[in-house]
Amino acid sequence: MMCWELTEEQKLIKSTAREFAEIELSPLSARIDQEKSIPESIIKKIGELGFWGVLVPEKFGGAGLDHLSLVLILEEISRACASTSVTMSVHNSLVCCAINKNGSSEQKHAYLPKLASGQIIGAYALTEPNAGSDAAAIETRAVKDGNDYILNGTKIFVTNGPAAGLMVIFARTHPDKNLRGKGISAFLVTPDMPGLKRGSPEEKMGVRGANVCEVVFEDCRVPAVQMLGEEHQGFKVALDSLNSGRIGIAIQSVGIAQAALDASLKYVRERKQFGRFLSEFQAIQGKLAEMATGIKAARLLAYQAAVLRDQGLPHHKESSMAKLFASTICNRVAKESVQIHGGVGYTKEFPVERYFRDAKVTEIYEGTSEVQRIIISRAILED
Repeated sequence: MMCWELTEEQKLIKSTAREFAEIELSPLSARIDQEKSIPESIIKKIGELGFWGVLVPEKFGGAGLDHLSLVLILEEISRACASTSVTMSVHNSLVCCAINKNGSSEQKHAYLPKLASGQIIGAYALTEPNAGSDAAAIETRAVKDGNDYILNGTKIFVTNGPAAGLMVIFARTHPDKNLRGKGISAFLVTPDMPGLKRGSPEEKMGVRGANVCEVVFEDCRVPAVQMLGEEHQGFKVALDSLNSGRIGIAIQSVGIAQAALDASLKYVRERKQFGRFLSEFQAIQGKLAEMATGIKAARLLAYQAAVLRDQGLPHHKESSMAKLFASTICNRVAKESVQIHGGVGYTKEFPVERYFRDAKVTEIYEGTSEVQRIIISRAILED
């Protein structure tokens, strides 16, 4: 059994994030979705609040906070704009966290201050055309050449890729593919390195303001000092980062679902049918009760996973449980929200249409729901 309550600092962090989300971000969320871009003013404000470097130590210009604080921030941002929240989640959970935990002193001094301020945005490139859920099957190669590595291969669905100033790239450094994850290394790659090409942003159904693209390496020369962690040990970096990232997507799911519930509560109190407010119908009340209960359970799972990570305790299973359950609830709540709104819920006049589109990808990225079930089942069978 695990019990905790927020500290005064965490309560302040949450209220600060909520105020920013409601006053500055929420009014722009529809525009971000439509224009497929997060305004520079928002990116700058996130930096001023310290939200680009939540997990980065203070000595590197970060906020020096814990994972639970990051979860509290992402939940509030997700309620306002899922595109902004996933951009922040990838940057904080997958990039800053990986460098802070595995980087050399030189790498930390070179990149963490820029990442923490938002001067550069980080991206994480693991998925390939022939290696999605089976991440250990990546084919991108990194061959040692003197003091450099030569990278060749293609990464897809790289979130933040189009504008990233730094990418965490995973490539096979051992020629034997049968080694799978044991032959993979991680690298810190900047877009100015010769041989790196970025494709155009993908056209997506949801979270349209968080751009993703293809990244191609054609004899891309990367200095050996840019290796993150030890040679052939990069898959451990990837898996640990994904544990953190899954907590981020779990709480993003909670935020989207909460926004959908909030919109539904507002609508049923204003809309009348058959001479009665929708809130008076038992069928509607039942939907709302199920939605609220699922959201609360998902939130607690995400909080628990974050606390376990902060305490340095095993959380592989709990991160996957939180991600699986929260993403499922998110899609269920978004669907019910559209149903409650009826015909207008299918139009862009109401935000639930966007929530419905944004929700789907939570069951896909950072590991599909099917993969989470495999991870969880293996964990409980080994207990």
